[in-house]
Amino acid sequence: MGTGAGTTGLPDEGAVPGVRQDGAWEFIMAWIVLIISGILEAVWATALGRSEGFSRLAPSLVFAAAIVASMAGLAFAMRSLPIGTAYAVWVGIGASLTVVYAMATGSEPASLLKIVFVLMIVGGVVGLKLTH
Repeated sequence: MGTGAGTTGLPDEGAVPGVRQDGAWEFIMAWIVLIISGILEAVWATALGRSEGFSRLAPSLVFAAAIVASMAGLAFAMRSLPIGTAYAVWVGIGASLTVVYAMATGSEPASLLKIVFVLMIVGGVVGLKLTH
């Protein structure tokens, strides 16, 4: 019969309806993939700006590859994490890294207020992770 550890041998014995039965490894992988996907969001956002309306080939190709990988990773993470938490963390990582990269490269002026607001986004992302 099944491979479950219960007395009947059914694979879903002890399962709670409506609750995922993923183990710790799947949960950790979901967070790792979500973080990578958030980084890729910053990559595609930056590439989109550098593509100059898709008139430059290399940034346009980077944009296409990064957005597909980023969305696929977000979808994977949402299989194990709540949609609101996953989406907020993904956007927060992407937005923060995009602004920090733009300020670091000089394509956007840095200011104390921008840095404070980016730190607020990062604090919100960390808070969401800690509450999950």
